[in-house]
Amino acid sequence: MTSKTETDPRALDQSPQDFASQWRLIWIAFRRHRLAMTGAIIVLSLYVVAAFSEFLAPFDPNATSSTDVYHPPQMIRFIDHAPDGGWSIRPHVRAMTMERDKFTLKTTFTSNPDQKIYLRFFGKGDPYRLWGLIPMERHLLTTANPDERFYLFGADRLGRDMFSRTIYGTRISMSIGLVGVTLSLALGLILGGISGFYGGRVDMFIQRIVELVISLPTIPIWLGLSAALPQDWSPLTRYFAITVILSLVAWTELARVVRGRFLALRTEDFVTAARLDGCSRKRVIFRHMMPSMVSHIIASVTLAIPVMIIAETSLSFLGLGLTPPIISWGVLLKEAQNVRSIAQAPWLFIPGGAVFLAVLALNFLGDGLRDAADPYAQDSH
Repeated sequence: MTSKTETDPRALDQSPQDFASQWRLIWIAFRRHRLAMTGAIIVLSLYVVAAFSEFLAPFDPNATSSTDVYHPPQMIRFIDHAPDGGWSIRPHVRAMTMERDKFTLKTTFTSNPDQKIYLRFFGKGDPYRLWGLIPMERHLLTTANPDERFYLFGADRLGRDMFSRTIYGTRISMSIGLVGVTLSLALGLILGGISGFYGGRVDMFIQRIVELVISLPTIPIWLGLSAALPQDWSPLTRYFAITVILSLVAWTELARVVRGRFLALRTEDFVTAARLDGCSRKRVIFRHMMPSMVSHIIASVTLAIPVMIIAETSLSFLGLGLTPPIISWGVLLKEAQNVRSIAQAPWLFIPGGAVFLAVLALNFLGDGLRDAADPYAQDSH
């Protein structure tokens, strides 16, 4: 008795990809994109930080300290050397003492190797409510002595811990991209789908609206709409208002992509067969046409999130976006708008590095998803 491989020579040329589903092929192609995988890991890590900001931040981000104004960053040391020459593994930072020049009134911080601030993992610190619901006191890393403080990213003009504030800012800056893209996705899918499916006068009318919105200068529109918001609105209301403003401007590109895909798909055989089978227009759109372009939509959405993050950061930096007590990367960068920050406290620009990292990782992720969205075309090369 001969095996299938011996009787069918074509089986020798077959691989697991020949029997894989579309999503399986996309995943195989995506894994080969190293930059995209790196971006996916970074983006996932940022959203984990955003989800558990209260637990990961060592201190209350709004807690001030008059003795730690513009405190420089401290480095964590894990090897603790004892005076008798021995050593042990115990995380700590070297304490710094503040000195003020009696003539120039300039403050300087001097590291004291003999005075150490010991740290503790999963220790008790400032109380908080995880996700605003669960009361907790445990932090991932905090000081062993609750009366002491350490500053991994330094302190700002009010002595607030920049590391804790940057972690809290991750939640707002990363979530505003998701919420904004979700709203623009809904507008883009609905209007772009209607435009591409029906065509004719409906297509012409919607496309004129798209061209009108695209022709408007983006930054002045953002600035004008943001400045028009009432100043007495609560921070939460202002957050959602800024999200809606960003969404109303960003939906046009996705609508054009969806329209182009619908124009190409409505003449395909499976769409014609669905119509002849008596399917309603709603079923043809949502059960047959939409699933075939999900991968392209995911890639477009991933590339749109960085635009939202940069837009929020720009508006907040100019003072027309989110305002304290809301903490975002743009709000934190607004603190670095004076010459003293550039000269004496360059660590206030660290949130800008977080913006750079997030945007770069999201772009890598979006490029990888876009390249992997059509694995059949890649296999043909």
